[in-house]
Amino acid sequence: MAKEITSRAQDYSQWYNDLVLKGGLADYSAVRGCMVIKPYGYTLWENMRDQLDRMFKETGHVNAYFPLFIPKSFLSKEAAHVEGFAKECAVVTHYRLKNDPNGGGVVVDPEAKLEEELIVRPTSETIIWNTYKDWIQSYRDLPLLINQWANVVRWEMRTRLFLRTSEFLWQEGHTAHATKQEAIDETIQMLNVYATFVEDYMAVPVIKGVKTESERFAGAEDTYCIEALMQDGKALQAGTSHFLGQNFAKAFDVKFLNKENQLEHVWATSWGVSTRLVGALVMAHSDDDGLVLPPRIAPLQVVIVPIFKGDEEKGMIENAVAPLMRELKDLGISVKFDNNDNARPGWKFAEYEMKGVPVRIAIGARDLKNNVVEIARRDTKEKSTVPMEGLAFYVKALLEEIQLHMYNRAKKYRDEHITSVNTWDDFKTVLAEKGGFISAHWDGTAETEEAIKDATKATIRCIPLNNEEDNGVCVFSGKPSKQRVLFAQAY
Repeated sequence: MAKEITSRAQDYSQWYNDLVLKGGLADYSAVRGCMVIKPYGYTLWENMRDQLDRMFKETGHVNAYFPLFIPKSFLSKEAAHVEGFAKECAVVTHYRLKNDPNGGGVVVDPEAKLEEELIVRPTSETIIWNTYKDWIQSYRDLPLLINQWANVVRWEMRTRLFLRTSEFLWQEGHTAHATKQEAIDETIQMLNVYATFVEDYMAVPVIKGVKTESERFAGAEDTYCIEALMQDGKALQAGTSHFLGQNFAKAFDVKFLNKENQLEHVWATSWGVSTRLVGALVMAHSDDDGLVLPPRIAPLQVVIVPIFKGDEEKGMIENAVAPLMRELKDLGISVKFDNNDNARPGWKFAEYEMKGVPVRIAIGARDLKNNVVEIARRDTKEKSTVPMEGLAFYVKALLEEIQLHMYNRAKKYRDEHITSVNTWDDFKTVLAEKGGFISAHWDGTAETEEAIKDATKATIRCIPLNNEEDNGVCVFSGKPSKQRVLFAQAY
């Protein structure tokens, strides 16, 4: 199977597509720009979603659901917002089809034109804030801490499975607060939730920072982000949390009566991550033999493959494995016993390696006599012979070891690919020959930011949080600068 995968060195983009398709995560659909998430890929997303959902609820948030369709007039109420999303919107203009009298199948009924067009949500700020106007009357109604799991549509011309599709799955939090500081605190809190999830569960190290004005979410006063680094040296934005100020509250006239009995506009945040995280997971950890998935969110953590000749040996192995399966499941470990007769053990080994199952256990008749099994770990491909006694607890500890090793390996790569430069020539050389994050001075102007992007395709990924003051000169313009920012080419 590995021969069917393009190597990273040969073509990183094709390698990624090969893994997503052959690893059973997703497939192309009949709808241009959209994907089919296959059961294995959807289970991975469910594991990510469920853990994030627990973390949201632990911080006091509750789930709700808002309409897929947004009246066009709602988008017009916040100028920066409509400007930011206008080119990506799918628009519903009619509500009925009819049979073509000329025999051409079905056609749009011209008599069924909507009085006002509906936008298929690219994000839900407008429909939600229109609703919040009715829900918020007093300081007693605040804070309002709501999250939504949904799909959104942003019309894309160039698409890539999971990383950029016209329709994708995500969550979007939308909160309302009585004070500016409460809203800022919420924004930072959710950024930290995302960082904890991506590092502790996805085993991907991130850098927390704030976006430049040019890179902010449309309608936000500040956008905070977590940035990850992929194995090809390109960055990927893994999550964003936005301080919206009072922009949407003013646009939709959402006011509350404060404790001093005065009316004022509420303060807002929004934050979200999407199925793009699946793409980040693939690119951060996998190798030329297939997926490599961190145990804490892998769809399948352990697979047991029996090696036997004839029904007698098969039965002996099944009897021996049954109590092990129960012990593993009691420890909360997802495990599969693959005793399918339709494939040889070698084929199964390759299949589960392709799918990135963290731990593979092989057991044959001779192993039974010696009361041992062979264990292979996916992250390092190391194999070892382990006694069956206490095996379930050994596997549990091994899964945690694999999780930590994957994080440390990714962090080592990331740290080795953060390079400080002081000249424009060094900037271009590092970007071309090494990639990764480039720490460099920037004069703070949008003009310089755009000029660097035009010249190198590198963007300012973030201004790191708690950035130290560092007087210098901009690598591009030579003008004074008081801090370094992180540049990278990105997905």
